[in-house]
Amino acid sequence: MPKNDGKLVKKFLLELSSTLDIDASMRSSGISPEKAKAIFKGLAAGIPVQEELFAAVEKPRAPKPCGPYEIRVDGASRGNPGQAGAGAVIKDPGGNVARELRKYLGVMTNNMAEYSALVMALSEAKAMGVGEVEVFADSELMVKQLNGKYKVKSADLLPLYNEASSLLKGFRRYKIVHVYREENSLADKLANEAIDTRAK
Repeated sequence: MPKNDGKLVKKFLLELSSTLDIDASMRSSGISPEKAKAIFKGLAAGIPVQEELFAAVEKPRAPKPCGPYEIRVDGASRGNPGQAGAGAVIKDPGGNVARELRKYLGVMTNNMAEYSALVMALSEAKAMGVGEVEVFADSELMVKQLNGKYKVKSADLLPLYNEASSLLKGFRRYKIVHVYREENSLADKLANEAIDTRAK
């Protein structure tokens, strides 16, 4: 703590008593708004105008990580069509796992399971108040369809495609990227766990 802080406080208070202009007094004496608040809190509590006043100044909080949330999704179908499950992992911008999701889907194709996993994850991200997402999936078909490179020809997939597209458009910004299966191991594990445990 600089030795002249006590002098700065006195200078600030003297300046303020003359001008009654808080902003001008802060500028003139080099006192920050946070320190000015601490001074007034200290005076109200009967603390002398000394360095002790600055103990009341809160340390600035570390800024929250900003940027998109990472979503990894996978669908599994044993039989295609067969018993199916959806799995997803949502990570915050700092790389911390915010959600692990799994859902048993009943009997459906693998492609339907992939879309169902995406819908599940996007719905959860929306409920969390997430504004930006980067989605990673190992279904090349789904990724290319959502990026407009392939048309959706399956009548079974069309409703799921429309739902996923609508959810994606609800984010400020989104990106959907194809990854290889080995890069999507946790989402794959969750999808298979859903089938094994019939998780709802």
